Amino acid sequence: MKTKLSLLGGLTVNEFLRDYWQKKPLLIRQAFPQFIGLIDPQQLIALACTEDVQARLVTQRRGKFELLQAPFEPEDLDNLGKDKWTVLVQGVNHYLPEAAALLKHFAFIPHARLDDLMVSYAPKGGGVGPHFDSYDVFLLQGSGHRRWQISAQADRSLIEGAPLRILRDFRVEQEWVLEAGDMLYLPPHYAHNGIAEDDCMSYSIGFRTPAYQELAEQFLVYLQDRIEVDGMYADPDLKTQKHPSEISAAMLHQAEQAIKQVRWDKEDIANFLGCYLSEPKPHIFFDAPEWPLSLAKFRQALQKQGVKLDLKSQMLCHAGWIFMNGEAHQAREGDYLLLRSLADRRESPALKDCSAELIELLYQWYLDGYISPV
Repeated sequence: MKTKLSLLGGLTVNEFLRDYWQKKPLLIRQAFPQFIGLIDPQQLIALACTEDVQARLVTQRRGKFELLQAPFEPEDLDNLGKDKWTVLVQGVNHYLPEAAALLKHFAFIPHARLDDLMVSYAPKGGGVGPHFDSYDVFLLQGSGHRRWQISAQADRSLIEGAPLRILRDFRVEQEWVLEAGDMLYLPPHYAHNGIAEDDCMSYSIGFRTPAYQELAEQFLVYLQDRIEVDGMYADPDLKTQKHPSEISAAMLHQAEQAIKQVRWDKEDIANFLGCYLSEPKPHIFFDAPEWPLSLAKFRQALQKQGVKLDLKSQMLCHAGWIFMNGEAHQAREGDYLLLRSLADRRESPALKDCSAELIELLYQWYLDGYISPV
């Protein structure tokens, strides 16, 4: 935390978090020296045409933007002519080991905040228009050059009827041209506009910021399967009412007392967050091993090679609880330390001191496709 990093322009992690994180932009020249990207345009387009991959195609004709959502056919991207266009692919870290490795450079931000790595390609003039995001993002330039214009403007009114959330009145305050290896950090709600200066690819490392409304709604969903309220409504002393359509004070009081039985504490909230923040997005599926090892052979592989998380897996921890892809597991102290290390590094060396319970849990994860031997 006290080491100066080229990734952060010579700042320490503590300095970056104190002075820039969620506060103001930071331009970092050559944050990743010699970085030219992880994938070429043809590979990205092929990924965008793959089933279950989240991708978008944004085109601009006569100043108006159009949006097409995946799945795509190759011809959708072959017939664009001289239009200004951009293809954007979400979750590239779920499909490309090198992309997952890139994200490890940003582990100074908790895994619970990480969303994914989005990669975009655009020929000259391509972009998605001036907009703002509700999350933190690091914009890392791969091949080519992109001009970034930014503004701290308070006016966030949007163009009505546009298929994208494009700002109606974007007022440029600063701008730079980024080349391969340069990176721009933007806090939430900072207006920005990226324009390709030539054929270019950009890598967006995004960090989720869930709305409190969303958290509250999902927490109530989480609770509904875990609460127990005893008793049934009863009114042996029922009295007649002048207005039979009116809900009586007695009925209201009885219902109020029943609902007050619903309780939760910090552990409930922690377990909800662990499950919610590790839950895979709806389009994500895991592939079970085609020829699974037996439990005995898996144990041998575990003790000799260790295990690694599947690229799509999200694993979080809190106070003896492990959360794997939306599932909660309570672990013994020694097992918890081993699992927390796996969650931190996304892989673990040979595990020779596992309890029988931990081996069985890891084996089940292996059968589910969540982990695999290294």
